[in-house]
Amino acid sequence: MGRRSIHTPEELREFIIQAATEIVEQDGLEGLSAREIAKRIGYSPGTLYNVFENLDDLLLTIEARLLDRLADRLAKTDATGTPQERLRRLTKTYFAFTQERPKLWNLLIEHRLPAGRGLPGWYQAKLESLLVPLESALAPLLTDTDSGAKKHAARTLWVGVHGMTSLAAADKFSPVTGATGASHIDELVSTYLAGLAQRRPH
Repeated sequence: MGRRSIHTPEELREFIIQAATEIVEQDGLEGLSAREIAKRIGYSPGTLYNVFENLDDLLLTIEARLLDRLADRLAKTDATGTPQERLRRLTKTYFAFTQERPKLWNLLIEHRLPAGRGLPGWYQAKLESLLVPLESALAPLLTDTDSGAKKHAARTLWVGVHGMTSLAAADKFSPVTGATGASHIDELVSTYLAGLAQRRPH
């Protein structure tokens, strides 16, 4: 992109986010640097730090947008049918989303904040929002369970699914199992639901 004489702060922010996103999608997190971003947008590397405090803040912004898109996709997933049907649709939607842009998705796993720095509250809230559809689908299967246990059940299933999507995005399934990530996730959900059914009072 050639450098224009004037960009508003909002325009410059979007240029930086877009350039950084493209770099991660092409080369992964290891390819990202202030210098490479600056080269793509036609500014000096120092310009980035006039807009973002550091690369971590830029990466959190990119991750937040990714989480927002995933939350929107999950929210639009068909919520009719049995809890089992809803859960299968949700996990399939989740998996499909993560495989569309695998290197970008892996950013969520690979990016670590410096020691001592925790995730911002707004970022944590986005993560929590991803669990709402899952909790809602599981609720009819956990009618005899308190709210804390329901949240824990949703998080347990999410951790398993999330781990598998990450392995699939990194292309780690085929060499080890010879099966697809989608088939493993389907098996995980089936086994988890069967376990919940055995725990319910008869």
